[in-house]
Amino acid sequence: LLKRILTKAKDRGYSVKLGFEYEFSVFSETSNTVREKNFQGLNSLTPGNFGYSILRSSTHADLFNDLMDYCTELRIPLEGVHCETGPGVWEAAIVYDHALEAADRAALFKTFSKVFFQKQGLISTFMAKWSMDVAGQGGHVHQSLSSTETGKPLFYDAKTRGNMSEIMTQYLAGQIKYLRPFLAMSAPTINSYARLVKGAWAPTSATWGMNNRTAALRVVPGTETSYHLEHRVPGADANPYLVAASIVAAGLLGIQQKLELGEETKGNAYEAQAGLPEKLQFPTNLRDSFRNLAQSGEAEEMFGREFLEHFVASREWEAKEYERRINDWQMQRYFEII
Repeated sequence: LLKRILTKAKDRGYSVKLGFEYEFSVFSETSNTVREKNFQGLNSLTPGNFGYSILRSSTHADLFNDLMDYCTELRIPLEGVHCETGPGVWEAAIVYDHALEAADRAALFKTFSKVFFQKQGLISTFMAKWSMDVAGQGGHVHQSLSSTETGKPLFYDAKTRGNMSEIMTQYLAGQIKYLRPFLAMSAPTINSYARLVKGAWAPTSATWGMNNRTAALRVVPGTETSYHLEHRVPGADANPYLVAASIVAAGLLGIQQKLELGEETKGNAYEAQAGLPEKLQFPTNLRDSFRNLAQSGEAEEMFGREFLEHFVASREWEAKEYERRINDWQMQRYFEII
C-alpha cells in the first residue's frame, strides 16, 4: 500500500522523506511476570517523571548505549534515545530517510527493540496508553517533500508567510482535511483512543501550529533543507506503513485539490478546539473512526477498494472482540450497586 502511494507521489514529481520517533515504556518484568500479575501493578524500569533526564540516562548508560549499538547493527540508525516524561518511558528518534526505508526501519525498531529488552530480562510496550495515570505514547512522523527531478526541497519559500511554500501549505491543508476520515490508520486499536484525550500531549482535533506541540500538525521551521512537518497524531501502537500511506496520501490530495490552509492555532490547541467544526474533531472510539474511513470516497480513491474493505473489516472485528468482553471497570461499577 505504501509503495502504491509513493508511486503516486513520484508520478507527480515528489520524493518523500520521513522520520519516525517512538515513545515506549520499559518495565522490570518479563513476558511471564506480566501475565502472572494480569498486567496490573507492573514495576517500571525507573520511577517518576524524568523527561530528558541526564540522571536516568547516565545511571542506565550501558542499556542506552547497547540499544543504540544493537540498532546500528540492524541498520536502524538512531539519532538519539532519551527518557521521556513518565515512569520508565523512553523515546527513540530514528534517522530520517526516503519514506519506504523509513517505514522499514520503524517496523524493525518496534519488533527488535522489544527483543533487545527481553534479552536483558526486561519488557517494553508500544501501547498508546498503558495506564491512565501516565501520558500516552506517540509514534510521531516528521516529513518533507523534494523534487524528484532536481532534488530541491519543496517546503521552504523565503518570500511567504512563515517561509512556507505553496506546496507545503496545500500538503498541510490536505492532512488537516483528511485527518478525521483517515484517522483509523493512525489510531487502529481500541487503546489508541485512550491516548487521544485533552491535556495529555496528544491531539484531539485537526489543528496546526508553528512549533506548537499541542496541535496535531506541527510546522518545524528552519533552513531550506531542514524545514519540515511533524505529524503528532499517530500512537506508538500504529503500523508505520499504514501511517505513512495515510498521511502522504492526505498531503497529495491537498496538493491535487489546491486546498487553502486555514489559520494556525496559537497557544493551547485544546482550548481552541471548542470553536472547531465537527469535521475537524476526532472521534473518540475505534468504531466511529473506521466508519469514517469506510465512508470516505477519497480513501477508496487513494488506497483501493480491496484494502479498504479488508482493513475496515479487521477494525470492526477488533471492536466486536472488545465489546463482547466483561472488563474490570464493569465489575467494579455494577457488581453490587446496580
